This record gives sequence, C-alpha cells and structure tokens, in this order.
Amino acid sequence: MESYSLSGKESLGIELGSTRIKAVLIDENCNPIASGSHTWENRFENGYWTYHTEDVWKGLQDAFSALNRETSEKFGSKIKRLSSIGFSAMMHGYLPFDENGNQLAEFRTWRNTTTAEASDELTSLFHFNIPQRWSIAHLYQAILNQEEHVRDIAYLTTLAGYVHWKLSGEKAVGIGEASGMFPIDSEINNYNEEMLEKFSALEAVQKYKWKIKDILPKVLLAGDNAGWLTKEGALLLDPSGELEAGALMCPPEGDAGTGMVATNSVSVKTGNVSAGTSIFAMVVLQNQLSQVYEEIDMVTTPTGKPVAMVHCNNCCTDLDYWVSVFGEFAKASGSALTKTQIYDLLYNKALEADADCGGLVNYNYFSGEPVAHLQGGRPFFARTLNARFNLANFMRAQIYSTMATLKIGMEILEKENVQLECLMGHGGLFKTPVVGQRLMAGAWNTPVAVMETAGEGGAWGIAVLAAYAFSDNGKPLEDYLNEKVFSKYQSSVIHPYAEDVDGFKEFMKLYKKGLAVQKSAADNL
Repeated sequence: MESYSLSGKESLGIELGSTRIKAVLIDENCNPIASGSHTWENRFENGYWTYHTEDVWKGLQDAFSALNRETSEKFGSKIKRLSSIGFSAMMHGYLPFDENGNQLAEFRTWRNTTTAEASDELTSLFHFNIPQRWSIAHLYQAILNQEEHVRDIAYLTTLAGYVHWKLSGEKAVGIGEASGMFPIDSEINNYNEEMLEKFSALEAVQKYKWKIKDILPKVLLAGDNAGWLTKEGALLLDPSGELEAGALMCPPEGDAGTGMVATNSVSVKTGNVSAGTSIFAMVVLQNQLSQVYEEIDMVTTPTGKPVAMVHCNNCCTDLDYWVSVFGEFAKASGSALTKTQIYDLLYNKALEADADCGGLVNYNYFSGEPVAHLQGGRPFFARTLNARFNLANFMRAQIYSTMATLKIGMEILEKENVQLECLMGHGGLFKTPVVGQRLMAGAWNTPVAVMETAGEGGAWGIAVLAAYAFSDNGKPLEDYLNEKVFSKYQSSVIHPYAEDVDGFKEFMKLYKKGLAVQKSAADNL
C-alpha cells in the first residue's frame, strides 16, 4: 500500500462514537487505506448526558488532522480532493435549532433516560414502540415539561444530521437514522403519515406554530445524493484550507446503520451485534412482529427494510474500569504488560471459568436500562454465599454482564420465531480473538461471526456508503456489498458450545433475580 498515491477518487467516512471520533479513508475498491481518530467523553450537565458542539468540531478537525498525518507518512501527501464523504454518529437524541440556525437546547444523547412519560404516551398513541432515546420522545418530553425553547424550533436533527447540514447545507438524514427520530413506513420509505397526523393532533402540540413534518430532516436512502461538500464545510473539517469543496455527500446514518453495512448485515435473516460503550443487536426481519414490545425498537436498514433492534445503554464501560484496576496492579508490581496484553490475558482467563460463573454476578449499569425497566443505574458486583470466587469466574461474569441485558430483549425475538442464520459481531468486545465471540455464541445459542473488517467499524461502514452513493451503478446495496466489498474478506465463525449455552442460562436466572438489588442501588446510592 506504501506505493499507493492519493488520486482524489478516495471516499472518506467519519463516525462520531460515544468515546471516539474516527475517520477512515478508503480507495475506489472500498479498501481502508488510512485512518485517524480523536478521543472524547460525554458530560453530565443540568441533568443530561451531552456533548458540546464546540467539542464536535474540535474532535472532527483533530480526527481529520490525524488522518492527514497518516496519509502524509504513508503516501507523501495530505488529502486535497475526495470523491465522496459520509458522516455517521451515535443514533438519535435531540438537537433543536431556530430559524436562524441557533441551537436551542443542549444536545441530549441516546444515553439519557429522562423521557419515560413521553415514551409511554407516544407508544400508546401510535401503537408502536417509541424508545426513550428517540428524537420524537425528547421533543414531546420537552413539550410536556413546558420548556420555553420548544416554541422556537424550526429544525430538529441528530448529531449525524447536524454535521451533515453544516458541511453540505442540506437538512437530510438517511432512512436508518430517520427511523430513530420518528417511525418510518417501509412501504413509502418515509415518516409514517398517520403517526405524523396523530402527533400533530395532540392538544399539547397544537399550541405551537410549527408542524412536526416541517421540522424533521428529509429522508433519503442509501445511494441517494445528499448534497455536496461546500467551501464553508471544507473549512470546518480542514481549517488549513487544503481540502477542496465539491465532494459528493451520502445520506448521514446512525451507528446502527453503519454497523449493518460494516458487517454485511443488510439482507433478510442477517443480524449484527455492536458491542462497545453501548450494545445493540440488529436483526433484518422477514415479517413484522406480531405485537408492540417496548424492549424492541423497529428501525430500518439504510435501504428501508424493517429491522428489530434491541438497544442497551451499557456494555463495556464497567469492564474497562475493572481491566484498568488490574492494569494498575500490574504496573505497581513492576510488570511490563501492555494494555492490550492485559485485556487478552484477562479475557482468555474467562474461558477457564465455570460456565455459569460459579455464583458470581455483575451489573454494568452506569445509566438506566429501559430494556430491564430501570430508570437509573449503579455498577456493582455481587456473589452468592457459596460462590466459587476466582479470577476466571470474575472475568466471565464481567463479560457476561456486557450482554445480559441484551439477552432479555433477544428472548422476545426468540419467542417471535425470528429466523437468524448468523450474528455478525463487531466492536471492542471482540478485539481479543475468540473470547467475546464464543461467549456470545453461547448466550444467543447462535453462530457468531467476526470479519476481518470488524475492527474498522462504523467509520468504514459510512465510507462504504459514501462510495456506494458515488458509484451510481444502480445495483441494490446488498449486491454492491457482496460483490464489490465483502467478496475479498474472510470471516471466522464460532458455533455455540453446549456448556456455554447451559451455563449462560443459569447465569441469567441469577442475573434477573438480582435486578431488584440493582434498582435499590440506583435509588439509594
């Protein structure tokens, strides 16, 4: 790859994740050729988990600058021209603006569990599950709270939609991202008209001069032209002025949509699990579910196919803290183990454990978990009186806790007889080979595959969507991915071990009993 020269035909994908903003540059054949990243963290301010918009731009510029440093080192030049660009971000949340483009309230992220009242009322009104993190739930809760800024809203978008708007001037989002703002009708690939009318007819909503369908972004499908990078947008991304305007921009998508692309899970009967700061599973459905479930979000693929999504707010954060403690011990002992080596050592220790964790249980809740019907969270570890307390069981309990809440939601899909041939795994939980993959296969009793590309993640996924939009070849996205992108990549598949399946079932019995303790901890600590 060192002999490669930048031609201006490359595509760029940038994803704003919960803890990292990552930029990936790909060539004409969708191969990743360079990357850059920026680390950031959410803040808890005025009762909301949020990120400041100035941090958004600082982070984007830093990630792009890091990407440029790598391209300079590898190819002898910085990025001047691009064929296409795509932006992705953590899904949903709330970013309202007035008619002059002024931000009216803090960015309220997916992590907030402050919209229970609105979520319940809208779910009942629509006969369709409206999760707490969806944009419409945040908007209606702000209405119920009688927040003054609501009257001035002229545009409501998500983080990905916001960045796209500022760089292209276009108020649009991809259909997968749109499906986390307001329910989608997959027959027309647009917002559900009946539900728009029901929302507008609410007495509390009629007080405002705006109409819901006028303040939401335009809905676009994968492959659509979503605008072009403007001169102002190019300077926002690259203040040095070297990046030229004019690159085609694909519809911005959420991290769920880019995860589907990055794992080639956009066809019926395919599914993927993204396991990082949060964890969620996406399963592309053959048929609609038989009823409404508050634990299941109905969203879409980037082309509008119905998808059952189980989203949990907490995954690897608590596990990372525990690994950090072991890292401190290793350093204090004089060990030269690297962070990666510590992770690998501890993860592999989990494979030596009792399949049911020997009476140990862990709760990784830093925030509330709607799937578990808990409004608040406090991380804690517990053990039964006769527990077999050792390092192996401790680490397996930590890893099991990252997927236990997701299992509660997946059990609903099992009862619905949703067919799933294989789950594609991606995210930090799978960085150590085999361990997370094997334990998850046991948890779901389903084969779990991890591709060579799993480490590239959503930033690569949105770069591929950008390349797809630029290709203009008329092929369905599924065919484009199968033929152009994934035909050259290998994947490793692990089938469930019987002892892991049985062991996880026993662990879940203890885990569900202990949820009452978790509720008490959140209420009293």
